Amino acid sequence: MKKFTIALLIASAVTFGAFAQQSITEPDASIVGNDSARQALREVGVDRFEREGLWNTHISSDYGAIIGRLFDSNGPSAKEPLEDTRAVDLKDDKVLGVKVEFFRRGVNSFYIKAIRPIPIEGVTKTVSVWVAGRNMDHNLYLLVQDYNGNNFELWMGTLAHSGWKKLSVAIPPTIDGVRGIVQQSVYHGDKPGLRIIGFRVDCNPDKAIGSYYIYFDDLRAVTDLYDMENRDEDDMMDNW
Repeated sequence: MKKFTIALLIASAVTFGAFAQQSITEPDASIVGNDSARQALREVGVDRFEREGLWNTHISSDYGAIIGRLFDSNGPSAKEPLEDTRAVDLKDDKVLGVKVEFFRRGVNSFYIKAIRPIPIEGVTKTVSVWVAGRNMDHNLYLLVQDYNGNNFELWMGTLAHSGWKKLSVAIPPTIDGVRGIVQQSVYHGDKPGLRIIGFRVDCNPDKAIGSYYIYFDDLRAVTDLYDMENRDEDDMMDNW
């Protein structure tokens, strides 16, 4: 019986060793870093809310009145510096304020939209914006348009926070290049893949009463510019 137990232990150790050898393999140098090598991620400024008249506001006249305007402010103190060389000299001393006067409680929404959709070069990975939501349990959505002109909405988060907060959302990649948010095509590689339409705020019916204020600053995106930065200068543009 003792010899059988020892033999069983030896057999188990050999089996485990063989399993370990099969599971642990040497890294394949031909595939390591393929994803990062084919990406050129950059954080770029989309809009700093510095120019009057570039954003419109809207709410159903059955539920309330709305107005938007710029205010002199340095914005949130926790903002990270933007390393985009094209934005170094741009002003950054205003924020966009929106005021809503609710007529009555109800299930309603209001919109903050750019006058024209704002294009983002490359393949957008994330979009972020600083928001002062006045600690109300409303929900903020990002409205975008993809390469094919299809519109989508992405939940950015709740506005139940005091002071400024950076809200971010990841842009989900398309699975097959047809369904979902399509940002690139082999047919027209020079066309921007994503456009920012604006924002929608879905109001909590219990909190949609009286006056509500919300402020926006520093709309940014992290985008992959690999294809654009590595495009052959002598290549033809497919835009004729």
